[in-house]
Amino acid sequence: MLPASAKAPHKQSRKQSISIGRGTRKRDEDSGTEVGEGTDEWAQSKATVRPPDQLELTDAELKEEFTRILTANNPHAPQNIVRYSFKEGTYKLIGFVNQLAVHYTQVGNLIPKDSDEGRRQHYRDELVAVSYQGSQESAKVISETENLEEDEEPKELETESGSQTDVPAAGAAEKVTEEELMTPKQPKERKLTNQFNFSERASQTFNNPLRDRECQMEPPPRTNFSATANQWEIYDAYVEELEKQEKTKEKEKTKTPVAKKSGKMAMRKLTSMESQTDDIIKVSQAAKIVERMVNQNTYDDVAQDFKYYEDAADEYRDQVGTLLPLWKFQNDKAKRLSVTALCWNPKYRDLFAVGHGSYDFMKQSRGMLLLYSMKNPSFPEYMFSSDSGIMCLDIHVDHPYLVAVGHYDGNVAIYNLKKPHSQPSFRSSAKSGKHSDPVWQVKWQKDDMDQNLNFFSVSSDGRIVSWTLVKSELVHVDVIKLKVEGSTTEVPEGLQLHTVGCGTAFDFHKEIDYMFLVGTEEGKIYKCSKSYSSQFLDTYDAHNMAVDAVSWNPYHTKVFMSCSSDWTVKIWDHTIKTPMFIYDLNSAVGDVAWAPYSSTVFAAVTTDGKAHVFDLAINKYEAICNQPVVAKKKNKITHVQFNPIHPIIIVGDDRGHIICLKLSPNLRKMPKEKKGQEVQKGPAVEIAKLDKLLNLVREVKIKT
Repeated sequence: MLPASAKAPHKQSRKQSISIGRGTRKRDEDSGTEVGEGTDEWAQSKATVRPPDQLELTDAELKEEFTRILTANNPHAPQNIVRYSFKEGTYKLIGFVNQLAVHYTQVGNLIPKDSDEGRRQHYRDELVAVSYQGSQESAKVISETENLEEDEEPKELETESGSQTDVPAAGAAEKVTEEELMTPKQPKERKLTNQFNFSERASQTFNNPLRDRECQMEPPPRTNFSATANQWEIYDAYVEELEKQEKTKEKEKTKTPVAKKSGKMAMRKLTSMESQTDDIIKVSQAAKIVERMVNQNTYDDVAQDFKYYEDAADEYRDQVGTLLPLWKFQNDKAKRLSVTALCWNPKYRDLFAVGHGSYDFMKQSRGMLLLYSMKNPSFPEYMFSSDSGIMCLDIHVDHPYLVAVGHYDGNVAIYNLKKPHSQPSFRSSAKSGKHSDPVWQVKWQKDDMDQNLNFFSVSSDGRIVSWTLVKSELVHVDVIKLKVEGSTTEVPEGLQLHTVGCGTAFDFHKEIDYMFLVGTEEGKIYKCSKSYSSQFLDTYDAHNMAVDAVSWNPYHTKVFMSCSSDWTVKIWDHTIKTPMFIYDLNSAVGDVAWAPYSSTVFAAVTTDGKAHVFDLAINKYEAICNQPVVAKKKNKITHVQFNPIHPIIIVGDDRGHIICLKLSPNLRKMPKEKKGQEVQKGPAVEIAKLDKLLNLVREVKIKT
């Protein structure tokens, strides 16, 4: 310990320094300036430095606001992308362009808090936080104890001189720090941060430069050729060609004994041709698919009308309907040939067969058999040509790939759609009993007892022939020979000559297999049986001119219909010899057809280019639709057929065109549903509907 005299000067000097410091700070606060090191630099006024190219603007110009809009458009996005539109057939500019530009992506993982890994990370972070806080507290306590030891001596001096300040002792501080150390503080819970959530705001990536790919190839070799030709050179060339042909003929004559080698070469050529045809078939199948896809896009609006369009005007028209034209089928090879036959395929409802020939016996030429599909109106699915015109055809119900046709020269033939060649699989000949006149109609019938396919044909020679396919040959049997009644003449030698009836159309009964009707050129209709070949079951004086078509009703077993060139359509009950209904259409009637969905609806076509649709349940006296369906008035409509399931008809004219038409709702009206009553449907309802009409007519006839 030092004496008091030694301690006093030290105390005094320290007090003086403290007081001086306090006085100077007070003066500085009063004056508002801070005195110390570097006071001269801070006291100097700050002068603004302007760059030499800065504009001098007025206050109004400085206060003026300029609006700038930031857009998210990508400056490098292409603006001129075009794509091909199959509907319009042109390239169209795309309006929407993707403006998204990705600068940075990183794949990370998220760990749930409740998982084991999350709990381990949380516990590890708590231990680190506790150790860090403990080190901070210990460092703080050590610094406080050092400060207390330094301040202990001056405080004792102050107490001796008589100052009344209370200063805590060092022992007390030590106690406080020991208590704080003994009671550990609980660490604060910290939120578990995502370690992969990294972002840097000042980062910018460079745009990758676009890469151009180019290829270079050597151009094909070219040679320039020039020559002049005169008459002598042309003559010499022809002479050389003739000499070559003569030499080849001489070589062939010398090679005649060596026939085997030539046969082998021919076989090799055939095999090579077959391999080529296989490749062509594969390519043609793919080409057909592509063609259908293109046609579906081309005729999309027509297909939409076929599926969904219904004429809304029918709601405001009572008992009147319309026909909507859909597709038009035509082929250049059958341009000048008439449509002589139409038939829907019984299995594939969109496929139908068309026979082409000529009704003018002075202009007879070739014939065509075409099969069209509504899925491809531009080109036929199958095409067969023949030397003689095709006058009629029919497709087998159980074998829809077999088509029976009748020719103008009296032959009948069977085409097999499974075989690619254009020639018929089976054909009649003069030896096998072909007709001597044109065949006007053919009809497939049920197989015989030996399960052989057979069909019937009718011709102008008065014969109705049954053709049976036996061991790849057509065997014929004459069912009946038509004779005109009352036209027997006696020859002086005692012989009798009968006038032959010329058959033009026939149809078999839907339930009674042996019974069928035959229409003739004389206008008569004969009811015949397969069992009786010598006489008719009944005869109807039907028309004044040739009967063009005869057809049984698909529902009512007693009713049939006939049409003729005498402008009339007649509906008959085969038990009564007089017609039940007669309709005059003011033009020669080419064909009639019953509707498959109703017993009272039928269609007829006339040579003036009109289609007539009747519904006896709505109007017994006139057609509910009379509509011209051909482009030119000169065109004559020859045939009409209803589709088995769709509400459409097809009509053919004498120019080789086939038009598909859709029936409006009024032409296919079904009975309306009444509240609380179910609408009865089925064949029995259709039979009762037609019977009701026939009974009215029968009552009138009985009264008269």
